[in-house]
Order: sequence, then structure tokens, then C-alpha cells
Amino acid sequence: MKLLVTGGAGFIGSNFIRHVLRAHAEDSVVNLDRLTYGGNPANLADVAGDRRYTLVQGDICDAKLVRDLAAGVDAVVNFAACTHVDRSLMEPEEFVRTNVFGVFTLLEAVRELRIPRFLHISTDEVYGSVADGSSVETDPLVPRNPYSASKAGGDLLALSYWHTHRVPVIVTRSSNNFGPYQFPEKVIPLFITNALENRSLPLYGDGRNVRDWLYVVDNCEALDVVLRRGVDGEIYNIGGGNEIENVVLTREILRLTGKPDSLITPVKDRPGHDRRYSLDCAKIRRLGFAPRHGFTIVPTRVVWVSNAPPFVISSAAISFTDFVTS
Repeated sequence: MKLLVTGGAGFIGSNFIRHVLRAHAEDSVVNLDRLTYGGNPANLADVAGDRRYTLVQGDICDAKLVRDLAAGVDAVVNFAACTHVDRSLMEPEEFVRTNVFGVFTLLEAVRELRIPRFLHISTDEVYGSVADGSSVETDPLVPRNPYSASKAGGDLLALSYWHTHRVPVIVTRSSNNFGPYQFPEKVIPLFITNALENRSLPLYGDGRNVRDWLYVVDNCEALDVVLRRGVDGEIYNIGGGNEIENVVLTREILRLTGKPDSLITPVKDRPGHDRRYSLDCAKIRRLGFAPRHGFTIVPTRVVWVSNAPPFVISSAAISFTDFVTS
């Protein structure tokens, strides 16, 4: 396949491109990225010399550039997004521009060029807070902050192009990712780097908010499965099945870094802070996908297990280097 990947210099996008180039020798990737603060060409330095990979700096809202790059591709995979909830509270306009209008620009190119597949990457946050049970793909969307609302808008716009124009859209909604090349504004790399520097770890509210953690490589494998086996017009949830309270995660990071709990600094909860996310992933399991990497709590102890070092965090081996960008 020839792919146009947007936002591929960011955290999940760069891991996806690396996965595709390693798993599919016949594939090629054009990576369109604005290279703002969250996009870093160094995230893909190891494949920069691969003749199957091309990086183009540009904006998904640039219709002409998008059409030029999309001509002749087999699929567009859209990771390009503004993603940090805190930033969305202060700069909502950029979130609406990228996460809604940017999706529109891509959809128009896919429609006009008759590209066979458009894979749109979204988030579990569009379902809103889930008190009990788990969200299924047919649940209503109840976003509660500008980030999740803009992502929900992009999802609905993409799906509308399937219903009205039969543009071959698929939407995926993933739970919280962790792993290599994550930008250090996100909680795991932020708390690890703060702890290593003996700085405070700002914990929102009572710390009892629950998130489901998914190793980014597993997410990329799931996305690859959906890209090649998914059904047009469908939504697929992708979760790790590892629900953990933020305070438990925070204490575990401190334990693994050998730092005291006194570094935890409770801060005022942010507006619209969802209490819990949880995904029902039966649908993607029917495509043959299941996560390969664990994120397990043993009493009050978090253990990440990977099949390939150095990404192992356990009592036997501790390495934080893969969490931070170069």
C-alpha cells in the first residue's frame, strides 16, 4: 500500500509509520506534518533514510497540498490533531481548526480523488465520563471539553461523508496510549521526568480519575488491522483493558524512580475533568486483534511487561528512556 499519513511525526503517528515500514516491505509512506511543538522529525530518525519514507512539512488545512500529496495513494491515515486537554481550555480555536476543519480538508481530498480508504484516528474521550460499564461504538457522544468536543466533531463529519458520499471512512477510538516518543506534556512522561529531576508531580483533584492504558505499539498493530481488514463506515474501539486511578499510577512512578510520595502536589481539578473512561473492545477482537503488552497492577504495584527490551518496567529492569522524546 501507498499511504499518506498525517501527523506522523507525533507520538502515535511515528510509532505507526515505523510499524508499517517494518511489517510491510511493499508499503511506502508520505508523512505530512506541520512539525509544531508535538511533532519531531527525530521521532523517525531511524527510518529517515528509507527510500519508502518521505517527510513533508505542511498543514492538513492546506487543501492544495493535501490533494497533491494524496493523489495516487491507497489510503489516508489521519493522526493530525491537537490533543492536550489543558491546552484546549486556553486555545480552543486551534483545536477546532485542526480537529474539525483539517478533517474536512482531508475528506474532500479523499472524496474528489476517490481514495480507497480513509482511517481517522480518534479517542475514547468523545464518549465522556463513564460511571459504570464500558462504552460501545454505538453509544452517544458526550464530550465535556474543547479537545474531546472537537474530536467528536471530526468523527461525526467523517462518518457523515460515508453516509452521504460513500467515502470509505473508518473511525478508531483508542484509550490512553503510553510508550516511546510520547511528548512530555502527557502524564506518564511528565511525571517520570519531574520525578527524576526532584520536581513536584501536579495531581488533579483527589487523583481518583481512572484511565485505561494501552501500549502504543499495540495500538499501532490494531490500527494496521483496521486499515487492512476493517469495514467501511464502521467505528472500532481500541483499549488496553488496564484501568488505573491516576493516584495509583503516580505513586508507582515515584516508587520506580526511588522518589518520595512527598513530591505529589495536589492541584485544583481542571474544568470538565472526566472521572473515568472505559472501552468495550469486542468489535475489534472479532477482527483478530488483542493487545500483546500488559500494564498490570499487582496489589499497589504497576508492572509494564514488554516482549522486547529495553521497554521493561518491573522489579527486575527499569528503563524510562523510551518515554521521552529526543
